[in-house]
Amino acid sequence: MTDVISDAGGPVAAAADPAPQPVGVGRRATDPASTARANRRWWDAEADAYAAEHGDFLGDADFVWCPERLREADAHLLGDVRGREVLEIGCGAAMCSRWLVGQGARPVASDLSSGMLRQARAASARTGVEVPLVQADARALPFPDASFDIVFTAFGAVPFVADSAAVMAEAARVLRAGGRFVFATTHPIRWSFPDDPGPDGLTATMPYWDRTPYVEFADDGTPTYVEHHRTLGDRVRELVAAGLRLVDLVEPVWPAGHTEPWGQWSPLRGAILPGTAIYVCERPG
Repeated sequence: MTDVISDAGGPVAAAADPAPQPVGVGRRATDPASTARANRRWWDAEADAYAAEHGDFLGDADFVWCPERLREADAHLLGDVRGREVLEIGCGAAMCSRWLVGQGARPVASDLSSGMLRQARAASARTGVEVPLVQADARALPFPDASFDIVFTAFGAVPFVADSAAVMAEAARVLRAGGRFVFATTHPIRWSFPDDPGPDGLTATMPYWDRTPYVEFADDGTPTYVEHHRTLGDRVRELVAAGLRLVDLVEPVWPAGHTEPWGQWSPLRGAILPGTAIYVCERPG
């Protein structure tokens, strides 16, 4: 179900049922439908807690690409945005899109989670910066072909779907010729290391090529949260298959003076290993 939330605050699709409480964690196979259902429920249930924990770091109208605190104002990965029609997928509270409004862009922000879109509406009310919001699955975007000049996501959608090639294909489909698709996600090398910001997180324990998803699950085995891994080669093949051209791969360095950890990211690990990969792509034309 896809509903548009207008500037006046139109409808939002009803939230999914609350996610079962996880009792276990492991690597196990899961299908696209189970992944989508688990992650929508998780983000609906965790939207308020996520905003409380990370809201100050992300801001209400700022564009931070990653835990390394790389800002679009400094990186300019989207290129010239003034007057451009922009789609954000996996927008969360849509802080990036609100920042783009201030740069003269015309953004639309989409997310699968109604809980996160409620956070987006609340942030718009706080800032007075309205952005059209769309509830949609990034694998099936409700827009005509060649609708946007730029598509992007900062840690949204890509790691939370089983079939990320479909996200690449949809981004390419809705892009105009010469348009740019940029997405940030966890650096693939991190898959080999435990999710630990301390010294124990510096020892590789898992094969880089093991693509078995990370799954949190309930006592009946129902997935409650899922992340999927792709190698660098996988990502390049997905992009090429979608008809996109990779023009840059940015691996942000943990900056001096940045002491705020974020989950598995930390100054200790950031000094040794990349935590984020940002893929900058174009649709030839």
